[in-house]
Amino acid sequence: MPSLDGIRAVSILMVLYGHLSGTRNFPVSNPGGYGQWFGDVAHLGVLVFFVISGFLITSLLLSEREETGTISLKRFYLRRVLRIFPAFYAYIFVVAVATLLGMAHLAGRDFAFALAFAFNYSPSHPWLLGHLWSLSIEEQFYLLWPLLLASMRERRALMVAIVAIFASALLRAAMRAWVLHVGPNVLSNMATFPTMCDYLAAGCALALLRPWLLTQTWYLRLTASRWLGLTIPLVLLLNRVGGEPVVILLGTPVTNVCLALLIESSTRHAGSMVGRLLNWKPVVFLGALSYSLYLWQEVFLARGSERWMNAFPQNLMLVFLAALASYFLIERSFVRLRGRLRYNAGLHAPAPGIADGENAVLESSIPNARCGQG
Repeated sequence: MPSLDGIRAVSILMVLYGHLSGTRNFPVSNPGGYGQWFGDVAHLGVLVFFVISGFLITSLLLSEREETGTISLKRFYLRRVLRIFPAFYAYIFVVAVATLLGMAHLAGRDFAFALAFAFNYSPSHPWLLGHLWSLSIEEQFYLLWPLLLASMRERRALMVAIVAIFASALLRAAMRAWVLHVGPNVLSNMATFPTMCDYLAAGCALALLRPWLLTQTWYLRLTASRWLGLTIPLVLLLNRVGGEPVVILLGTPVTNVCLALLIESSTRHAGSMVGRLLNWKPVVFLGALSYSLYLWQEVFLARGSERWMNAFPQNLMLVFLAALASYFLIERSFVRLRGRLRYNAGLHAPAPGIADGENAVLESSIPNARCGQG
């Protein structure tokens, strides 16, 4: 799907920038947070990934049901296993070897949470495994959402997604208020699925609403407007002040809508200046490399470390070298196998309705436009 790899590239760059801040020799040092002016930009990058994931996975499942009349949960889970597990377990193996050699200090409990894809519920947050909280939420989403979507009509699934958007923000705001006025508790240090699923649900809602939205003139004009770029500073501002309960409750749905609109605009207007940048081959490749970069960046972007490999700029170079090794030696062969499984199942990636003009969008997307690929 045009531009999505480019958006992934932007997201992973936000994560890398956030984790580079504070490492030795990096020009930006901000002990109080990652992003200095824009809040925790690494966390914001992860949230963008969540919205993309909800949108893409839902689009894939809806496309499969439209083509075949059903959703094959077996094929879906097999494709997810081939995409996620090989590179993930390779990373866990390397970290385990480093622990056995005394180069890292991790407990058996840490590995248990990681291997179960439940690190978002871990009471401890060791640096080398701490980033797996977001992958754990993704895996829990992969487990639950396809089951739900396969068992109910799209309208009911949409209602579930909308309720999740507001209920999750409410829970997160209540948790933050508790911490501010009562004090931390066991759950306050955990990124539980119920308090973080609203970003995934926003992507799901976009995919479910998209066929109808693409018939609405106001929506086509809005997502084609240059004024939509103003949502970017709005999202950054909300991210900066996002720690307050009121901002979480009221600002999070706004952030989700803004991110969904930006994704829609980018994927449908690949010929615009921004679209051409997002679809530039180096940017697309960086997006394809994002999962490997996500896995391996914790090894080299450790704040407070005096090791040579954790100092800028060699730490960033080593992250990319490790990610390239993971991608070419492990991921790419399994991605090809996953693609062959999808091809053999007779599934295709329908045209997403890319056009610079509204008429072309309407002609390519009405009445039953679907988009997406896994």
